[in-house]
Amino acid sequence: MKIPAGRVGAFVKNPDAAAQLLLIYGDDRGQVRELAATASAGVVEDPDDPFRIVTMTAGDLANDPARLSDEAAAIAFGGGRRVLRIDGATDTHTKHLKSFLDAPMGDALILVEAAYLGSRSSLRKLAEGAKNAAALPCFADEGQSLEDVIRESLQKQGLSVSPEARAYLAANLGSDRQVTRSELEKLALYAEARDDPGAPVTLEDAAACVGDSSALTLDNLTFATGGGDSANADRALTRLFDENTNAVGILRALGRHFVRLQAMAAALDRGVAPDAAGRGLQPPVFGPRARQLANQARAWRANAVSQAIARIDDAEAQCKTTGAPDQLLCGRLVLSLAASAAARQKR
Repeated sequence: MKIPAGRVGAFVKNPDAAAQLLLIYGDDRGQVRELAATASAGVVEDPDDPFRIVTMTAGDLANDPARLSDEAAAIAFGGGRRVLRIDGATDTHTKHLKSFLDAPMGDALILVEAAYLGSRSSLRKLAEGAKNAAALPCFADEGQSLEDVIRESLQKQGLSVSPEARAYLAANLGSDRQVTRSELEKLALYAEARDDPGAPVTLEDAAACVGDSSALTLDNLTFATGGGDSANADRALTRLFDENTNAVGILRALGRHFVRLQAMAAALDRGVAPDAAGRGLQPPVFGPRARQLANQARAWRANAVSQAIARIDDAEAQCKTTGAPDQLLCGRLVLSLAASAAARQKR
């Protein structure tokens, strides 16, 4: 059976009764392990039950293929259905698993965990084509699925999260689900130690615990520059350089900010409210940041924004090709753009 990615979560909680073997595969190893654990818990409540849960490696399967049938047919001490987990399977194990599916033994649930398998994978084709097996793909959490994981994890801790913090978390998490959950647990512990533990998680809370705090400093730099706040722009730039942030990375973040200014200005011209326009940007901007961006978009004329973007692109090219001091080039441009923005704010 071939299970679409959107149905995988529901399927592991209530798998088709005909599927004795589940192949769970993907680059997100944390998600693969989590889904296998969920499927296992549906059969055996205690994950440490040595009589009903058996773990094999792919090497065990290759060295002793008959063990698969023996374990699947074995009767647990004290009764109950068993679970057999096999980790690290590849196409080299297809023939062993095919032999089992052609003549299945017992009623144990077989959970086969694997890394990403392409459409030509013999193991994936076997699980997709067999009536008594199912192939469950795991893709890295992103977009709505990542937001669901963030919301669910924090709700379990009794926490809500501000839109700005949620956007920051979504931008800095998702490569591995177990890492994502671990980072969110760390954030929950941090939130408990605040003066008001029940308050929504803020952007500052999220940046203090999750990912690289330089991301928040970059955000502060770009908004200070676009808003004409030279002092704060200079402080943020100094901190970024102290943290060894690459000048090219700073210039690219600045370029993205001015591209968003263009998009915000276009939305405002169409009559879209600032908050709604901010939600439509990529990545989205919420609340005070959206209104701040709208104020900057009104101050910068369209041709001036285009010129600023061209200057940023030129500075990046100079950093890469001329051998000039990249921090000096970057710093001069940041302060020049901030001064220009300050002059526009006064008009």
